[in-house]
Amino acid sequence: MTDSHAPLLTTPLDALHRELGGKMVPFAGYAMPVQYPAGVLTEHLHTRKDAGLFDVSHMGQVVIEGTAPAAALEKLVPGDVIGLGIGKTRYSVFTDANGGILDDLMISKLSDTKLFLVVNAACKNEDFAHLKAGLPGLDVRMLDDRALLALQGPKAAEAMASVAPEAAAQGFMSIAEYTVAGIPCLVTRSGYTGEDGYEISVPADRAEELARRLLSIDGVKPIGLGARDSLRLEAGLCLYGSDIDTTTTPVEGSIAWIMGKRRREQGGFPGAAVIQQQLTEGSARKRVGIQPEGRAPARAHTQITDLDGNVIGEITSGGFGPSADGPVAMGYVPKAFAAEGTKIKLVVRGKALDAHVAKLPFVPHRYFKG
Repeated sequence: MTDSHAPLLTTPLDALHRELGGKMVPFAGYAMPVQYPAGVLTEHLHTRKDAGLFDVSHMGQVVIEGTAPAAALEKLVPGDVIGLGIGKTRYSVFTDANGGILDDLMISKLSDTKLFLVVNAACKNEDFAHLKAGLPGLDVRMLDDRALLALQGPKAAEAMASVAPEAAAQGFMSIAEYTVAGIPCLVTRSGYTGEDGYEISVPADRAEELARRLLSIDGVKPIGLGARDSLRLEAGLCLYGSDIDTTTTPVEGSIAWIMGKRRREQGGFPGAAVIQQQLTEGSARKRVGIQPEGRAPARAHTQITDLDGNVIGEITSGGFGPSADGPVAMGYVPKAFAAEGTKIKLVVRGKALDAHVAKLPFVPHRYFKG
């Protein structure tokens, strides 16, 4: 993990964030903008209506090259990497011997001999060491000379097409190399908001140039970490270290869909026996959506109780959902309480407030379907 006493790292867009009035806070060892002068609520609603530009350069970008890297990576993740088409992207996780989640990541296949991974900022050094140790004979490189921008929202495609015409036809969860505003980039059509959008890997020394160009497009505004969190929460997407971690398996975390039939049956990844047993028998607890019935938000670590006051779990992510127009949350409850509509209580500032288990996502996904 990052040393709390170490000076904060900065992304290639640090000066731009400050110029734009970004309120900088420590996040995963980096100085990052939590919001700009418009504020979190405005930034959130703008991304749902138009297009928001996020700096996600703190994330780890990794290339794996060599003979049959897909087969090798399957020894570390439960997802189907061998069957991933060239030019396609897939969400997966690293698991440990107990089936716990070490990190979640995006895997893209650039060719039969080259994979591109994006991992979380707080875990990237551990993930890199894990990959190096687990993939002997392959060239595993952290791309320290790249920045990463995310353009998200219903106007993202229109904005991208104005600087890269190829972007308009790019499929969801696909990856391609092309020129964006005259800069060679690696672009995936994906994101972390539930909206259509792109993640753009760009040479670090040209990141500010690209960001300024994108922000010059009508409808594109800079968005900070605060709105990024409320957007992904409404979309029911997990935050590593909060909603999933080494104490949760993919089955408990309600992301077992990352495993196709072959991987479920064959195993061959860390913790496979534990996960296969849970797939067959079910897990004792599940991550669920939780809807408080009043207006008071329930934050992370809020206790969840049954109607008799017995503690049955806790909130892992929670807050106000601007697009949902009310408080939204996620947390873990025993299997017996996991059905949609189940009545529960949330202990907020000493008071037991009414809530119920809700269907995820709170705001419908609007990914590009082609």
